[in-house]
Amino acid sequence: MGQPAWAAADGAPAGDMARIDRLAVHIKLLPLFKGEVVLPLVAIDRPDVRLLREASGRANWTFGSGKPSKSAVKLPAIQHFVINDGKLRIDDRQRDVLFLGTVSSNEHASGDGRGKFVIQGDGQLNRAPFTATLTGGPLLNISPRHPYPFDARIEAGATRVLAKGSVTKPFDLGRFETDLTVSGADLNRLYALTGLTLPNTPPYRISGKLSRKGQRYDFKGLNGRVGDSDVSGDLFVLLGRERPYLEAELRSRRLDFDDLGSLVGAAPSTRAGETASAGQKIEAGQRAATRRLLPDATLQVERVRAMDAKVSYRALAVNAPNFPLKKVRIDLALDKGVLTLDPIRFTFSRGDLAGKVRLDARPATPRTDLDLRLTNAKLEDFIPIRSGGQPAIEGGVMARIKLSGAGNSVHRAASNANGAVTVVSPRGQIRQAFAELLGVNASKGLLLLLTKDQRETAVRCAIADFTVKNGVMTSTQILADTGVVLARGRGTINLETERMEFRIEGDSKKPRLVRLFIPITIQGPILSPKVKLDTRKALAQTGVATALGALVSPLTVLLPFISTGEAKDADCAGIVADARGSGAPVRVSQATPAAKSGR
Repeated sequence: MGQPAWAAADGAPAGDMARIDRLAVHIKLLPLFKGEVVLPLVAIDRPDVRLLREASGRANWTFGSGKPSKSAVKLPAIQHFVINDGKLRIDDRQRDVLFLGTVSSNEHASGDGRGKFVIQGDGQLNRAPFTATLTGGPLLNISPRHPYPFDARIEAGATRVLAKGSVTKPFDLGRFETDLTVSGADLNRLYALTGLTLPNTPPYRISGKLSRKGQRYDFKGLNGRVGDSDVSGDLFVLLGRERPYLEAELRSRRLDFDDLGSLVGAAPSTRAGETASAGQKIEAGQRAATRRLLPDATLQVERVRAMDAKVSYRALAVNAPNFPLKKVRIDLALDKGVLTLDPIRFTFSRGDLAGKVRLDARPATPRTDLDLRLTNAKLEDFIPIRSGGQPAIEGGVMARIKLSGAGNSVHRAASNANGAVTVVSPRGQIRQAFAELLGVNASKGLLLLLTKDQRETAVRCAIADFTVKNGVMTSTQILADTGVVLARGRGTINLETERMEFRIEGDSKKPRLVRLFIPITIQGPILSPKVKLDTRKALAQTGVATALGALVSPLTVLLPFISTGEAKDADCAGIVADARGSGAPVRVSQATPAAKSGR
């Protein structure tokens, strides 16, 4: 059987689509009168089959109109099926799958003397070792009216598939039921076997009952582990459409937080006791060496465009050491290349981070839009700096992140993102020692810290507001108004280089006899910034003081270090109102009392 003309022009290997040295078929005549086809023998010697599918979906195994058939393969009952020295090549450019291997089948004797039917295949799937073995009951007494039992084992690289079930009506492959177990290094690698776009994950093992009825596959009672998280639920897949459609309801009793990062291309944790594949450990090591935060794994846009889906996921509890995350909810919809997470919600010990993420994979460069709000949260849950059992800072915190960027990875999209980021704390409490250090009051703050003084002072309001343009976050306002110090700052965060640069200057609200006014600088990588004191002003102050001391009176040496307490309270009500206008979800009822406190 020759290749179609288009296949030869498309670079298919020279030669025929299929070649068979010898084909022998026996047929029983009597069952034909009852509408049944029973073949006592089918023997194929040295078949060589080369299958090709273009990226557009056109395949050399479809005939007539050229459109793929929507019906499943139906074979007659075969009582002796032999394949000798078969060769098979599958070049599926729509799925980016290349298989080169051999296939053979025959009856084998078994311990009970009944024999068994075995089909074996091995070769390479996308340059990784591939083996498949299908073992069935004896074919001799097979009947179209009785189910046919089978066991299957497939190994493709690190992926293992084990199945034990039956074909409801031999050999109508459109109807079967099987207990299925699938395991491997990454669910995403199942694409070559299933054609389904699945997320990147840590190593997994999942079991359940798979059944097929025509173009619908149901996987019920799904249960297993992905990384260090349990997962259970039900899903089904519909074929015979323009794109496969997957719908699932999944849940975890306990989610390990680092497993969630795999969804955006971040490698899972590789600490002792954590689950990660060898490749993920290498990736994590490379990221650790470069001190990068944002994942750079490339989004497979062709796969996102090739499937539709609706998935609901709930994590009833979360294992997140040193992080107050308690529950996760994600509702996902994928339609014609547009992926929407709405809502996406993270529930903390106190407060929620919720909103919507939209990824449009239809353009050549995909675009991501996100709008997330943090509400009713507490600072002390996110800043676990404690001394003497007391939080260093307490109070409510709210925030909004609204960004839009183009790129085929999280890092590339962030590198050119535009939008705004606002964080507001309408009121709270801070250890006075830390508040004094915001103004770098060396005589007061350091002394309080050294004596472990636990006194607190009010935080009337605090805000960090940024505009984001071309991947650079630039502060429009950074302010913290406490009972003793009014601190202001400015700075930038470059999302492409993942480096920050900030400067904070504070002024005391009360007279201090000795006060070193030394601005704080925060510079370096996002994951490991360096906090330093800018001593240049202090040195200049000291130099002026020395000169004055020689000319006037020794008392004047202290003048540059005396603070008269000229800093005034910030307009907290106005600040919070402006923040709300910029996008932070702050309610007036919360802002008003903050404006009256802390004096």
